[in-house]
Amino acid sequence: MTRAEAENRLKNLFKIPAFYDDQWATISRLFNGERLLLVEKTGYGKSLCYQFPATQFKGLTVIFSPLIALMRDQVRYLNSIGVAAACVNSEQETDENNQILAKAKNGQIKILYIAPERQENQEWLNAVRFMNLSMVVIDEAHCISVWGHDFRPAFRRIINLVNLLPPNFPVLATTATATERVAADIQQQMGARVTLIRGNLLRDNFSLNVVQVQNEDEKMVWLAEFLSKTPGSGLIYTGTRVTTETFSVWLQFNGIKAINYNAGLDANARKEIEDGLQSNRWKCVVSTNALGMGIDKPDIRFIIHTQIPQSPIHYYQEIGRAGRDGKPTQIFLLFNKTDIDLPTHFIKNSRPSLKKYEAVIKALKEEPLGEQDIMRRTNLMQTQVRVIKTDLIDQGIIKEVMYGSSKKYEYQFNAPPLNQKTFEILRQFKFQELEQMIEYIQIASCRMEFLCQYLGDKNIGQCGKCDNDLKIKNEVKITEFWQSKINEFRNSYFPELTVELKNSKMINGVGASYYGVSNVGTTIHRCKYENGGDFPDYLLKLTLRAFRHKFGNEKFDLILYIPPTESGNLVKNFVEKISKVLGIPVSHGLKKIRTTLPQKIFQNSVLKKDNVKDAFIYEPISEIHGKKILLIDDILDSSATIKEVGKYLTKAGALVIAPLVIAKTVGGDIA
Repeated sequence: MTRAEAENRLKNLFKIPAFYDDQWATISRLFNGERLLLVEKTGYGKSLCYQFPATQFKGLTVIFSPLIALMRDQVRYLNSIGVAAACVNSEQETDENNQILAKAKNGQIKILYIAPERQENQEWLNAVRFMNLSMVVIDEAHCISVWGHDFRPAFRRIINLVNLLPPNFPVLATTATATERVAADIQQQMGARVTLIRGNLLRDNFSLNVVQVQNEDEKMVWLAEFLSKTPGSGLIYTGTRVTTETFSVWLQFNGIKAINYNAGLDANARKEIEDGLQSNRWKCVVSTNALGMGIDKPDIRFIIHTQIPQSPIHYYQEIGRAGRDGKPTQIFLLFNKTDIDLPTHFIKNSRPSLKKYEAVIKALKEEPLGEQDIMRRTNLMQTQVRVIKTDLIDQGIIKEVMYGSSKKYEYQFNAPPLNQKTFEILRQFKFQELEQMIEYIQIASCRMEFLCQYLGDKNIGQCGKCDNDLKIKNEVKITEFWQSKINEFRNSYFPELTVELKNSKMINGVGASYYGVSNVGTTIHRCKYENGGDFPDYLLKLTLRAFRHKFGNEKFDLILYIPPTESGNLVKNFVEKISKVLGIPVSHGLKKIRTTLPQKIFQNSVLKKDNVKDAFIYEPISEIHGKKILLIDDILDSSATIKEVGKYLTKAGALVIAPLVIAKTVGGDIA
């Protein structure tokens, strides 16, 4: 097919007049059955490089992508122009995924998007053998490389599939963020004769800026001022789930339409927020890096980071979703020198300790175990267990085995010893990348030139649009007006306890404060563990304010409290004071029927749930029926205890169970 013939078909199907030169160079090579790595900036049109040839091939094109939101956007678009496309991912029901796989086997789908992790799924393994494949695409291909900013072991399995394909079978890997080292690694893994096409990474519509701040209050003031006078909608990236909530509520407090997004939300909530972003329902979405990479919205007018990313590659990738329509777009990074602590913590803890690897190996030497049983045996967090499993599989120490429909992990006879040297090499590499990100903040030269050169594009001069090129110094000043606003907000902001469950009468509750971001946690710790006496009156007043903020219009029949594990009468005495102020009777009838251990000693949700399962009883149980209950505790961590009590009280006939705590912890609330 000539370029003229291809562009004629392009106009008819995609309503696009012509290809860019690099697009056509990629597509023509795919028609010739070649393997390619395409590195082009976000917004360039990489997806057309595989969507167009996919429509021209006779068989099915499979696109491996880790970005579920992007899958949904592209499937919706392709279907709208008459191309049979579908996606398989973990957010869809099993029946829906199986129906799509059946259609793919029967030749009813032209383009199939699938998450790399689905390669572990037996239905996929059974189905792919019967598919008439014409092309394989690896989107976000930097995930293949351990030197990439988002390495995912599941991508290595795509390489296993690619290596089984004939040498003249078209394979395309695409990314916007591959350093020279990452690109060389991807090419080496994809096998011989892989052509690299690297485009210009300059985003000439971007205005890159850094704002030096002294504290979180200055970030809050800058955000409120900037958003109140800036047109369009955009994204604000933060470092933790807690800060997504804090900043979004602060902006709402100032009359700005904002909503928070993180990986802790369920799939329906995330999809609703993604749809709302597309339709400009909000001025901004405040998110961890869980959002943005798969959002195909051309008119994101600004992206603001309130937390320093781990590397220039992370940063370029995250800002890359803005301004895809080519119009002027503002990019800001708010930086306080203490912000370095969070990425430093991530890097230091990117691999668990040797002792934790040995604990998993020891458990699997005794017998094959599934993931949750490994968590029970080792008392390790789920994220740690998954990292360890991946590394042990990669080093041939354990392997996955199917026992009927259950997946387990089995220690290999005569397995090699664990090699930790590569972990330390990677850790040092990540620290070097963080140093480069700090340098980006501190440079006096062109910021766009710095980012592009780091990513391997050496041909960029000054952009003429960043704060350094324009000699602009971005500053923040907290006036009396803003200090008053912040004080008012701090006195009225209380964290929500998201504890609602199906088949439970428990509703979402409220905490008086976060445990780790105020002196509240210090006070609670002193009272509980340092013989500090009863909780002081200021905690009582703060908790009552939180109650009135959340439940001021609710009428409750009874106050119950979680029986203590090790704090004696602290909560009991506290609850009696609340009962006296609110005029709601308190009951001491909720008891433990067996000994439980302090939840803080358990590192994962499986053991926390096991610890409190069926541990509570209420006597006389008839008092609960038909009652609206205020359920109080001092600290909410995993919420396993409160949810267990909520289930029990629901079975006992309670109409409503509303939790109220002094403090909610922030541990583990990342992404």
